[in-house]
Amino acid sequence: MTDDHHPSGNGDPHADDHSDGPASEPVGERAARRPRSIDPLELGFTPRKPVPWLAPLLLISTGLRTLLAMLFGAYLDKRELQNSLDARIERQIGPDGGLWLDYVADLGDGFNATYSVAYLLAQPELEVDGHRLPRAQTLVMGGDQVYPSAAYEAYEDRCKGPYQAALPVAPPERPTLFAVPGNHDWYDGLTAFLRLFVRSRDRHFGGWATGQSRSYFAVELPADWWLLGLDDQSGSYLDDPQLAYFDTVAQRLGPHSRVILAVPAPTWVKAVDHPTAYDSIDYFIRTIISPTGAQVRLLVSGDLHHYARYADNDRQLVTCGGGGAYLYPTHKLPERIEVPPKDTLARRSSRTRPYDLKARYPEAARSRRYGWGIFPRLPLRNPGFTTLLGTLHTLLMLAMAGVAANRVGTTEQRLFSVPLVLMLVVTLLGAAFFAKPPSAGGKRHARHWILGVAHGLAHVGLGAAGTWAWLHLPFYDWPWPLPVAAAAVLYGPVSGLVASQLVAAYLLVAGAFGVNLNELFAGQGIEDSKSFLRMRIDPDGTLTIYPVAVDRVARDWQLNPDQTSTASWLTPRSALTPRLAEPPITLT
Repeated sequence: MTDDHHPSGNGDPHADDHSDGPASEPVGERAARRPRSIDPLELGFTPRKPVPWLAPLLLISTGLRTLLAMLFGAYLDKRELQNSLDARIERQIGPDGGLWLDYVADLGDGFNATYSVAYLLAQPELEVDGHRLPRAQTLVMGGDQVYPSAAYEAYEDRCKGPYQAALPVAPPERPTLFAVPGNHDWYDGLTAFLRLFVRSRDRHFGGWATGQSRSYFAVELPADWWLLGLDDQSGSYLDDPQLAYFDTVAQRLGPHSRVILAVPAPTWVKAVDHPTAYDSIDYFIRTIISPTGAQVRLLVSGDLHHYARYADNDRQLVTCGGGGAYLYPTHKLPERIEVPPKDTLARRSSRTRPYDLKARYPEAARSRRYGWGIFPRLPLRNPGFTTLLGTLHTLLMLAMAGVAANRVGTTEQRLFSVPLVLMLVVTLLGAAFFAKPPSAGGKRHARHWILGVAHGLAHVGLGAAGTWAWLHLPFYDWPWPLPVAAAAVLYGPVSGLVASQLVAAYLLVAGAFGVNLNELFAGQGIEDSKSFLRMRIDPDGTLTIYPVAVDRVARDWQLNPDQTSTASWLTPRSALTPRLAEPPITLT
């Protein structure tokens, strides 16, 4: 039941799992030919651009995946089947009796941001604000290892490939990797995640050994610290095999044990709007950990793509989802939260305690400034979305023009015309649903309806103004179908660009009321302001958390002149300059 795995390499039962090269290679190193250029054929993967989250096809596919997950999630849930897999309890202790531990989440997006963070994680040592931070012996990936879906190609190009390039083979300390599945890892029912991170052979992920035997894990750390990784992403009850596994883990906990709990989402923040969001975690802590007398000192999560820390006297609640995905704002975070929330519907819950917001990255003022970038970035980052707006506004204008000019037209014109009422309904309903997409959780409040309908009416007004201008141009008097062709070539691109600025203005205003905040920042695809945690557990049990921030990621890469086997394949042409998002946090 127990698998002692030492980062130093001593007593590692999986040492042979990394050896698939020639017999002359050192034990534990994977055969990895270094690339001779940045060509994808040399790298073995294709560096990808950031996901254009407002692309029409992507919006439709994401909505369909969410719908399918809601309808068929129970049928795709493989967690009960994991009962047939090993149920190991791992052990991670460094050669000095302490341990360096990294945490990164939301990492599988555009290459520049993902690889910038992976590159820093892989370096033998970082010098950050005067602190010497050696490479961690254990790496925890906190969820959403890939975007937008859990496809094989996406994992290879957006996750495994960049991390392979950052740390091609295992260094002497043989670091170990554990991963928590996020909602994007769940889109295929966890199939790809299990095949990548839960393996019985060839157990490596670049230079990191994969250490877990299920989609959840328990790791004994120095000085009676424990790291527990929870699979709580399906939106349903925690499965019985997972609870039985942690019941076994709990037998080894005692009053002096301290726990780091890694979960897929910061439900302590989400419970402000969705009071039931924290119920599963509270049930786990209340029924599994609390009876042992152990204390949960740190809850850590990704999912929201920023750094934020809430705290009371005994517990830290940390969100650190800055591993590569688009930046999520921090300026609308509540200054104080109550966990568990008092208005939860759970019949039993832990005692509610207040937590204060102690730090955030980026800072609130900088986060607000980022919001204004929506005007140039929306059309540039999402050309498909701008094209869709132009198409809809062209159809709206032609429908309005047909009514305003009072033309019956030929049979062909009537067959190819779009009724004005239909276009008005599509415009208003589309804007109303955009304010609160069906895939978004939680209730629809009055502000969603008010802002959504106002947004729709603004587009109707823009369509009316565009129709007035178009009727004063000579194109509409041309013989049919030339007016339609002219509208598609001339009116469509111009109206699409103007409409994109109207959407940008709406997102900025709506964001001030806490509506469409995700779309305000997803539409920009901001790659900068990334973060990860580097933690140190001393032999005496002191835990120090270093929240590492990267204000600007690298965008230009070159082959590394260092040909050492463990050296990163690519290095930034301009040096990355990490800093601390806040002073180190010490827990005893």
